[in-house]
Amino acid sequence: MSEQYAALRGNVNLLGQLLGQTIKDAQGPAILDKVEEIRALAKSSRTGNEQDRQALIDVLHALTDEELLPVARAFNHFLNLANVAEQFHTISRFNDVGFCQLSPLTQTLKALASQAQTGKVNPNQIADTLAKLHINLVLTAHPTEVTRRTIINKHVELSDCLAALERTDNLPYERENILNRIAQLISQAWHTDDIRRSRPTPIDEAKWGFAVIENSLWHAVPRFLRDFSKEVKQHLDLELPNDYSPVEFTSWMGGDRDGNPFVTAQVTQQVLDHGRWMALDLYSRDIDTLSTELSMSQASDELVELAGQDFEPYRA
Repeated sequence: MSEQYAALRGNVNLLGQLLGQTIKDAQGPAILDKVEEIRALAKSSRTGNEQDRQALIDVLHALTDEELLPVARAFNHFLNLANVAEQFHTISRFNDVGFCQLSPLTQTLKALASQAQTGKVNPNQIADTLAKLHINLVLTAHPTEVTRRTIINKHVELSDCLAALERTDNLPYERENILNRIAQLISQAWHTDDIRRSRPTPIDEAKWGFAVIENSLWHAVPRFLRDFSKEVKQHLDLELPNDYSPVEFTSWMGGDRDGNPFVTAQVTQQVLDHGRWMALDLYSRDIDTLSTELSMSQASDELVELAGQDFEPYRA
């Protein structure tokens, strides 16, 4: 068990050390020493050391008003960074042996293939079920989300930095640049207010939901469907059509009037307009990418006819 989480512990230690340096620079060595004292006593008391447990209680009771906030923030930020490391560990390319198992999708398809071979399941029934598969994901705003969007964005980039850091072909200066960026992000987070100064509006909440689509779902869902089609072909020998799209999204954002007096008809219209703009912008970006990549001169007869005599029919 100790070796299983070695990489995770390494990332937690790295982030913790850089946080400690940030606290020392921002608050002075005395606050960092106090945080380390509390951490050490808490760790010891968890093993059953009653003397250190009482010492921990005494230290906490003795904290001055000026010490309370930075000490509390130090542990809050450390827990946030530990969560970043833990979440990254689930997708790490060098994940520990025994941590990564077959995905539930692969397990399910392998089981279906086995049942089809033994006659327990009709292959035609599997194909029909896949054709009718419909997954509707409902997006809703969360006004109770306390973590600021700016902090969440920094945590996302920290995860990206951890991914870059574990590359085995990093040159020394590249590794140093990544470590510097991690230190910058941790420092930025420390010097950022932890709590919103104003209540988010329904439009603010909707914009956050659209940002999730833009930064995550827009890329993740097509990637999942490509992997799904590949797995279905590999395990069930079924060819899904290119336009196979069983996943769709609906949204309550800007339209949920259950107890929210700030959601009005005007707000709903603004959110709908913003959603349309976001969809057009995302499609426009993808079309620009396709236009850049599709430089081939050969195409189907139908496309050539539409493009006329254009040398690059895909860009016509």
